[in-house]
Amino acid sequence: MRELAGIGTLLAGLWLAAADAGFRTPESLVRNVYAHYGDGVPELSKGLPRDAAAARQFFDPSLRKAWSAPRVEPYDFLVQSPNWKLGPVAITVVRRQYDKTYVAANFDNRGRKVTLNFVLVNGPEGWLITDVESPHDSLRMFLEQFRK
Repeated sequence: MRELAGIGTLLAGLWLAAADAGFRTPESLVRNVYAHYGDGVPELSKGLPRDAAAARQFFDPSLRKAWSAPRVEPYDFLVQSPNWKLGPVAITVVRRQYDKTYVAANFDNRGRKVTLNFVLVNGPEGWLITDVESPHDSLRMFLEQFRK
C-alpha cells in the first residue's frame, strides 16, 4: 500500500512539473495573460513580458521565438493598443475542435470594445497559446510583420 502511495505521489509530482510551463485550463491561461495588464503590482502591470521565461510559460514551441524576438511594433497586440486601462475581461470557451480549443476574451480598453480569440493547445506542458486572432489579424502575422 505504501508503494502505491509513493508511486501516486511521484506521478503527481511529475505531472505538476510538466504543467509548470503551461496552465491547467484554457480559461486560466487567458486569465493569467490579462493579469499582466492591470493597475496593481508594477511587475504585473507592464503587459505580458517578452522574455524567454514568459514565452515558455504562455506559448507553444512554434510561437516562443517569435514572441521573445526583438521587434518594433506600434501597439501591444493582446490589448490592441499601445497603452491600456482594461475593464473586466470576459473569458468564454467558444469551441473545442480536434486538438485546439478556441477561447474568446472580451474587454473594454479605454472605452473601446476589444474581442480576441485565443487558439490554445493542450500538451504535456499544459495549455499553451498557438495563436491569437483579432477581427483583422493574428498574433503570428503581427509578430512576423513587425520583427526587426
